[in-house]
Amino acid sequence: MQKQETVQLKREVGVWGLSLNAINLTIGAGIFILPAIVAEKLGPASFIAYLFCAILIILIMLCFAEVGSKVTTSGGAYAYVDAAFGPLIGFIINTLFWLGYSILADAAIANALFDLIKDFHPLFQYSFSKGLFILFLYGLFAFVNIVGVKSGIRFVMVTTIVKMVPLVLIIVIGLFHISKQNIVVHSIPEFKTIGETSLILLFAFFGAETALSISGEIKNPNKTIPKAIFISISTVVLIYLLTQFVAQGVLGKDLLNHQAAPLIALAVKIVGPIGSVIILIASFVSMFSLLSGDVLATSRVLFAASEKKLLPVYLSKLHPKFATPYISILFFSFLTVLVAVSGSFTSLAILSSSSILIIFLAVVLATIKLRFTKSSTQLSTFKIPFGLTIPLLSIAVIIWFLSNLKFDEFKALIIFIVLTIIFYFFNKIIQKRVTIKQKNSH
Repeated sequence: MQKQETVQLKREVGVWGLSLNAINLTIGAGIFILPAIVAEKLGPASFIAYLFCAILIILIMLCFAEVGSKVTTSGGAYAYVDAAFGPLIGFIINTLFWLGYSILADAAIANALFDLIKDFHPLFQYSFSKGLFILFLYGLFAFVNIVGVKSGIRFVMVTTIVKMVPLVLIIVIGLFHISKQNIVVHSIPEFKTIGETSLILLFAFFGAETALSISGEIKNPNKTIPKAIFISISTVVLIYLLTQFVAQGVLGKDLLNHQAAPLIALAVKIVGPIGSVIILIASFVSMFSLLSGDVLATSRVLFAASEKKLLPVYLSKLHPKFATPYISILFFSFLTVLVAVSGSFTSLAILSSSSILIIFLAVVLATIKLRFTKSSTQLSTFKIPFGLTIPLLSIAVIIWFLSNLKFDEFKALIIFIVLTIIFYFFNKIIQKRVTIKQKNSH
């Protein structure tokens, strides 16, 4: 027991490890599907929606860079909000993150991954095959991440590079096949249409914030976090804009006929039938590596809440040999498997976008609060220039995105938050009774 108490998380993640994990967690399933959906609504003016999303993510990530250089414990967004506003708001954000966002999004992507391969072998047609496939998948992810954060990051780095190579090749080759008439913007779409489309597209920009959940295992976080955020967000925005530009420029109106797999159609047109194989492999590796990276990152959110006794204490146990939160890893993996097996891609993604927007809003407010906290201002940390301009702009853009939510989505979000608050106070009562019993027994 004494040995367990002395085990601590190891700071082994550097700038490139964090950057590639952030890129990996952002470039997932969305980029392989969304170009056609965005083009259907905005046509050649699709780049406007990408720019709106890019502006929001850049503003938000600047706030993450500042607050992340001040609060360097594990938990990412949860740790930042908890440090600024205390345990109740912190717990709401923690629960929104791992349950309202990560598990639902990961379960949706696990379903999409199975849908991608189910037609390749008759064995996948059996009703039990999806459950076995997802169970095997998360068994592998859990093993890799329990063995150590270094092995988890190394695995993510390799798979991220593997999935990026085909995307970059398609972009580079595609630039030479663009027809000018396909990229001419004849009219600017209505602002409402741009807003609704941007909200759909925003899902593809999420991920970098999740990578920061391992902040307790990052080397020299004061410098590493801002550098990694700059590298990852710049890379993601550039790849997304170029992918949409090439898809629109090469396929034109034909892009609308390939809603399910626009990048496969793009690849086939510029390199022939082998293109479909290349993009299928890239799609599989992309979703596979994203899920693995999220097991690494989100398990630390559970670990951080458990350390504060907001969740059961066994979730903060570290493996005596590998110094990883193995119970949190197993719990997160197991719960994701259950949710993935019980639902489909569409039904699991309802709360995801709205949850992360609330998390972003809380982190921006935490950035403002911690800037005026003495203990934070005395540290040598990264600070966003131009005073409060960027945090206030971030708040305005987040509210604009939230205003595009449908009423049912907003209602579901409110119900989720209310249930989280009820659980928080119920847990406090239980904790208080346990403490009293322990005192009486002594």
